Amino acid sequence: MSVPPASSYSACLAQVDGVDIVRLSGPAGVSVSVAPKIGNNAFEFLVNGKNAFWFPYRSVGEFATNPDLCGNPFLAPWANRLDEHAFYANGVRYELNRSLGNYLLDPAGQPIHGLLLHAPQWEVTALRAGPDSARVESRLEFARHPTLLAQFPFAHGIEMTYILAGETLETRTTVSNESAETMPLSVGFHPYFQLHDSPRDSWRVRLAADSVWSLNEQFTPTGTHSPIRQSFPQADDLPLRGQFLDHVFDGLQRDADGWARFHVRGLRERITVEYGPLFPVAVVYAPTGDGQSFVCFEPMSGITNAFSLAHRGLYRQLPQVPAGGSWTESFRISIEGF
Repeated sequence: MSVPPASSYSACLAQVDGVDIVRLSGPAGVSVSVAPKIGNNAFEFLVNGKNAFWFPYRSVGEFATNPDLCGNPFLAPWANRLDEHAFYANGVRYELNRSLGNYLLDPAGQPIHGLLLHAPQWEVTALRAGPDSARVESRLEFARHPTLLAQFPFAHGIEMTYILAGETLETRTTVSNESAETMPLSVGFHPYFQLHDSPRDSWRVRLAADSVWSLNEQFTPTGTHSPIRQSFPQADDLPLRGQFLDHVFDGLQRDADGWARFHVRGLRERITVEYGPLFPVAVVYAPTGDGQSFVCFEPMSGITNAFSLAHRGLYRQLPQVPAGGSWTESFRISIEGF
């Protein structure tokens, strides 16, 4: 499947190191590469030969052999952590089946990042290129896979579209509830970003939020939050030197167009992540260990452990998708100075 170039944009399927990928190409050598069978992950966003995504592999073949968190992972049907091997929906407790071995655990033994991090069930449905952009559309039929339904028994479908326009990549996601009951929604992305013009300790970030959730020792929210300035007085321009981040922010600061904008900047380079209105929560992750020169601005439909906290009455903003209904939202990544 391929689309002939229209103007300077193209979209095509290719095989690299025996791995099927989709490549979206734009003017001046800008390109995005997606691995549909490795979680539909956009692992490469090249601008002037520099990858805006952190990708610690020598090749996509190596990534396929031993996939780990990098690029732009999709988190569903729960985003980030659960505080037990179960979740709550519509007043019912659903126990996870550990024997299936299809979800990850964090260092505290908590389920983390859902079921689809490296899912091979994605199918490319369309490639399009026009005078202003290139895109790939993909779909995952969650309801067709028994081991997925065994963990999250709500039939649904997921459509994801990557759109490259200039030096901006938009990721648009639609979740359609095909079950007979209302489906609670906890989805998000965990993109890893890197700059090339300066070391990590020279980077500065903008945290475009008004509040931050209090977390316990296992990094799940306790049910209370506080003004961001109490913890981060320099939230508008926070130096990363010596700063560990793994925080859950809400009350995102919206511009006139309804989008919230976080960024990381170096000497000249800047990556801005724009959150659409239905992504009301931002998890920001920036560890301080060796070999971890990245920052993650994570768009979320709700806070960490949203299902259980909503059941306990501690979180009242959990999205609900009615039977036969759908939810759609986007986030955008814009590159400057590369």
